[in-house]
Amino acid sequence: MSFKRPLILVSNDDGIAAPGLHHLVSLMREFGEVVVVAPDSPQSGMGHAITVGDTLRLEKVNIFDGLLAYECSGTPADCVKLAKHYVLKDRTPDLVVSGINHGSNSSVSVLYSGTMSAAIEAAIEGLPAIGFSLCDYSHEADFSHTFDWIRKIVRQALEQGIPKHVALNVNFPHSKHAPLKGIRWCRQAKARWQENFDERYDPTGRRYFWLIGDFINEDTGDDTDVWALEHGYVSIVPCKFDMTDYDALRSLRSWQLD
Repeated sequence: MSFKRPLILVSNDDGIAAPGLHHLVSLMREFGEVVVVAPDSPQSGMGHAITVGDTLRLEKVNIFDGLLAYECSGTPADCVKLAKHYVLKDRTPDLVVSGINHGSNSSVSVLYSGTMSAAIEAAIEGLPAIGFSLCDYSHEADFSHTFDWIRKIVRQALEQGIPKHVALNVNFPHSKHAPLKGIRWCRQAKARWQENFDERYDPTGRRYFWLIGDFINEDTGDDTDVWALEHGYVSIVPCKFDMTDYDALRSLRSWQLD
């Protein structure tokens, strides 16, 4: 009996030239047949945006030796949609992975993350999905301490499966925390960004604004992704796209609206 290698779709939000993507592609080649569909330019902070009412371009690239790979003019969610319904329209990926992102996607950042939006789009389609992120925004970030952990997580995902419509949000501490202490299954920390807009002027004197801010962690729990990362652990948060607050739903039914 012949053994069929898993089909793994790889995407990201930092763009097809990002080092994190190339590391992830290299790791996934150890597990199965790899197809890459990634943005042609950085799409960080795009969240779950999709392209509507505008053109989408998809071009084959020869960046990865021997792999079917495309760059897409759209968002990370666009990439997964095109991969599922066009590039792989007659096949179903056994796993979709996104990353490795340059920067953390823990806590509330998951809502803004293009990396996780690619994974969540896959989960919406009923595909097992994982988003990988490293808490280092540098283009020259050291990813090497994440490789064995990624292998472990992907191996378990392929062997044990991921619950349907769930995407795993995996974050790695900065390499300064290496060797890492282990993996923690976590909940999303209750935190927020305190935004500020720096008012500036371009060379012609026209005013513009630059978004800056601080991450405010209001959660003291030791079971959160932020706690795990700060203490040298890999954090994994199972995420789903149903954003219903069921406690609030039960409470709000008492409103007199009839």
